[in-house]
Amino acid sequence: MRTFFPSESCKETHLNALNPQSWLQVERGKLSKVSPHSPSSLETLIKVPDPPILPFFKPVDYVEVLAQIHKELESCPPHERTNLYLLQFQVFKGLGDIKLMRRSLRLAWLKASTVHERLVFGAWLKYEKRGEELISDLLSSCGKCSKEFGLIDIGCEFPPVVNSSLVDGAVVDQKNNISGTVSFKIGDEKITCDRQKMATLSPPFRSMLNGCFLESVSEDIDLSKNDISSAGMKVISEFSSTGILPDLPTDLLLEIMVFSSKFCCENLKDSCDRKLAKFISSRNDAVELMEYALEENCPVLAASCLQIFLQELPDSLNDERVVDLLTSVNSLHRSIMVGSASFSLYCLLSQVAMDLDAGSDKSARFLEQLVDSTENSRQKMVAYHMLGCVKLAKKEYDEAERVFEVALSEGHVYSVIGLTRIGQIKGEKLESYNKLSSVISNYTPLGWMYQERSLYCENNEKRCEDLEKATELDPTLTYPYMYRAASLMKKQNVQDSLAEINKILGFKLAVECLELRFCFYLVLEDYQSAICDVQAILTISPDYRMFEGRVPATQFQTLVREHVPNWTTADYWLQLYDRWSAVDDIGSLSVIYQMLDSETAKGVLYFRQSLLLLRLNCPEAAMRSLQLARQHASSEHERLVYEGWILYDTGHCDEGLKKAEESISLNRSFEAFFLKAYALADSSQDPTCSSTVVALLQDALKCPSDRLRKGQALNNLGSVYVDSGKLDLAADCYINALKIRHTRAHQGLARVHYLKNDKAAAYEEMTKLIEKARNNASAYEKRSEYCEREQTKIDLEMVTRLDPLRVYPYRYRAAVLMDNHKEKEAIAELSRAIAFKADLHLLHLRAAFHEHIGDVSGAMRDCRAALSFDPNHQEMLELRSRVNSQEP
Repeated sequence: MRTFFPSESCKETHLNALNPQSWLQVERGKLSKVSPHSPSSLETLIKVPDPPILPFFKPVDYVEVLAQIHKELESCPPHERTNLYLLQFQVFKGLGDIKLMRRSLRLAWLKASTVHERLVFGAWLKYEKRGEELISDLLSSCGKCSKEFGLIDIGCEFPPVVNSSLVDGAVVDQKNNISGTVSFKIGDEKITCDRQKMATLSPPFRSMLNGCFLESVSEDIDLSKNDISSAGMKVISEFSSTGILPDLPTDLLLEIMVFSSKFCCENLKDSCDRKLAKFISSRNDAVELMEYALEENCPVLAASCLQIFLQELPDSLNDERVVDLLTSVNSLHRSIMVGSASFSLYCLLSQVAMDLDAGSDKSARFLEQLVDSTENSRQKMVAYHMLGCVKLAKKEYDEAERVFEVALSEGHVYSVIGLTRIGQIKGEKLESYNKLSSVISNYTPLGWMYQERSLYCENNEKRCEDLEKATELDPTLTYPYMYRAASLMKKQNVQDSLAEINKILGFKLAVECLELRFCFYLVLEDYQSAICDVQAILTISPDYRMFEGRVPATQFQTLVREHVPNWTTADYWLQLYDRWSAVDDIGSLSVIYQMLDSETAKGVLYFRQSLLLLRLNCPEAAMRSLQLARQHASSEHERLVYEGWILYDTGHCDEGLKKAEESISLNRSFEAFFLKAYALADSSQDPTCSSTVVALLQDALKCPSDRLRKGQALNNLGSVYVDSGKLDLAADCYINALKIRHTRAHQGLARVHYLKNDKAAAYEEMTKLIEKARNNASAYEKRSEYCEREQTKIDLEMVTRLDPLRVYPYRYRAAVLMDNHKEKEAIAELSRAIAFKADLHLLHLRAAFHEHIGDVSGAMRDCRAALSFDPNHQEMLELRSRVNSQEP
C-alpha cells in the first residue's frame, strides 16, 4: 500500500507526531510501497486510545439525583435555588444535553437572589451562547430586543450604607462647649472643618473630636502622616457637610477611599466605592482597581471589576493579570468580590479555563479556588473530580490520586476511574481491576464500569467480555466498538471490522469513530471512502486534529485528495443526487465539501450542508453552516431566507416568518416560499392555515429549483394533505416525489395506504424504503406500525440494534410486557434504556408502571426526575399530582 506514516523504526508505544518529511514525500508523489496489512502500517495507523476520563459530575443514578434536586427546589428558600439549578446543570452536562444545560443556567439566572448570582449566571449564559451574536442582531432587525446579558449597574443593586453615628453626633454636640470648628493640618496647609459634622463621619472621628482624647479640646490637629493630601481633606470636609461626593480624578478618589477605610468612614467609603466603580470601562481599568477593591473591602468596585472580566470571557482568561488576580484571592476576598456566589463563579471560570486548555496550570489554579469555595458534599464531588482530571492531565499523579480519593469518599463513584488509571501508570494493574470489580459488585452496574475494567484484564478474551457487557449496558460508548473494530482489522478481518465501526456510526456521528474508519480505508487503499470520512470530519469540526491532536485533519484531506479522481461540476451534482436519494448523509456531506472548493454559488451548498448536519444531530455544526450560507448568499433575497432559517432553528419562529415574507417581497423564490410554509405550519394554532401552507408549497413548486429540494416540497405537501384527509392528493404528491427519487416519500405513501386500510401495501412501501436507505432505523420503526405483533417485535429489535437511542421500541416492548402482567420485566426494559438515554417519555411510562404496582416512592422519583426535563409537561404534572395524593 501507499503509506503516509513513519516506518516501524519511528514508532513508539505512544504515537508520536508524524514525520514532516513523509508529508513532503506524499505531496511530491513519492509514496513508498508497503505490503497491505503489514504490521508496521496496522500498528501505526490503527491505534485506539484509552477512553477519556470526563471531567463531569456523573452520578451512578442520575434519576435519583435529579429527583432529589427537584424535590428540594419545591420547598427550599429562594437563596438556595441557584445552587440547586447549578447542580442540575452539572448533571445535564454529564448527560451531554446542551439544551437542558442552558435551561438550568437560565433558571439559575432568573431565580438569582443577589446581584452577584445574576452577574455570574448572566456571564455564563453569554459564554455558552458565544458565536450567536448574529442571532441577536437578526432579532434586533425584526424589532425584538435580545440583549439579556448586558452590563449591570452594580452600584444601583447595592443598598446605600447607613451611618448610625449621625444621631449620636447630634447628642454630643449639645453637651460640648468647645469651639465648633477644628483645623486639620496637612503639611503647611490648614483645612478648617465643622467639628460636629466631621465627628459624624465615623466612630473614630467622633471619639477623637468629642471623646477623652487630647484632640477633643484641640483646635488644630495634624493629619500629615495619614496619607491624605490637602485636596483630599477639603473634599472630606465638604462631604461631612453635604453627604455628596463630587466628581473627582481616580487618584484622588483612591486616596480618599484608603483614608476613609483607615478611619472607618463607612458613608464616605461607600461613596468612593460607587464613584470608582463608574470609572471602569475596560479590562485595564478593572485590573488596576480590583486590587484596591479587595484590599479596602469595596464590594461595588470589586463586583464592577469582576463584571468586566466575566463579560470578556474567554479572552480575559488569556490575560495573566486577570488570572493572577482571580486565583490569588482568599475567602474574605472572594466574599468581597462575589458575595455568596463564590462556588458558582469558580465553576464558570474553571470551565472556561479547561475549555482553553484542560491540562494547564491556569485550569488547576481556578479549580483549587473552586475546591476552597465548596460548602457541601455535592459541591466537593464536582470540584475534586474536576481537579483530579486536570492534575492527571498535568501528570501530577500523587496529587491527582489524593483529590480523586476525596471525590470518591464524598460519593462520586465515577472518580474511581481516575484512581484506576493512576494505578495502571504506577504498575498496579491488578489493584485497578479489583477496584472496578468492587464498584461493579456494590452498585448498579453501568457501561462505563465494564469499559474501564476491560483496560486491566489479564487477557484479550476477558477484555472482550467486559467490552461486550459495556455495550449491552450502554451502547452509546464509542470505545468498545473502536477496540473491537481495530482488533478485527489487525486480524485482517476487513468486513467484520468495518461492520463493527459502522454499527455506532449508524446512530452516533462521533468524529473519533470516523477517524478510525478513515484509517481503515487507508490501510485498504480505499482512498475514495477515506476522503469521504475525513471531509465529513472537517464539516463537523473544521479545526479537528487527528492522532490524539497531533496532525490537522486538513493535512490528511490534502494528501488523500491527490489519490482520488477529479470530478466535473456535473459529476458532483450526480453524486450528490445519488447519495442524497440513498439517504447517505455522510457521503452527501463529503460531496458538498468538495463542491465548495469549486462552485461559485456557495450559499446554497452551505445551506444543504446545514440540512444534512441537522439530520445527523449536529446542531452546532448545522448553525455554523447556516451562518456561512448567509455570509455567501449571492443576493439579498437569498440572504433573507438563510436569516429566516437561522431564526427559526433558534426558536424564533415568528421572526423567521417575517424574513421569509421580506424575501418573497423581493423575489418569488422556491426557498422563500418553502421557509414561509414550514414556519407557518409550525407556528400557527389556526387549523384552517393548512390551505395557506398548501398554497405556499404550490407556489414554491412553481419556482426554479433542483429535484432534491422539490422532492422535499412534494413530501411536505403530501403530509399537509394527509393531515387534511385528502389522501388521493397526498398520494399524488408522494408518487411525484418518488419519481424524482425523493426516497423518504415512501414513508408518506405508506401512511396513505394505511389510512386507506391497506396495511399490506403500507408494509411493502416501507420495505422499499428500508432497501433503498443507507440509514434505515427510522424506516424499520415506522414499518413496525404496519405489521402483525410478531413481525413488529422483530422490526423493533432491529431498530434497537441499528439505533439504540430511539426510545419507541423500549416503550413498546415494556407495554407488551405490562399487558402480559410481567411488571418487573416491563420496568426492567425501561430501566435499561433510561440508564444511558435520559428521556422524559421513558421516565413518564416507568412512573406510570410504578404507580400501577403500588410503588409510590418509585413513581414519585420518576415524576420529579421527568419534570426536571420539562417542568410544564401537563401529563407528567397530572401523574405527579395523582401520585402525590397517595404518598403517606
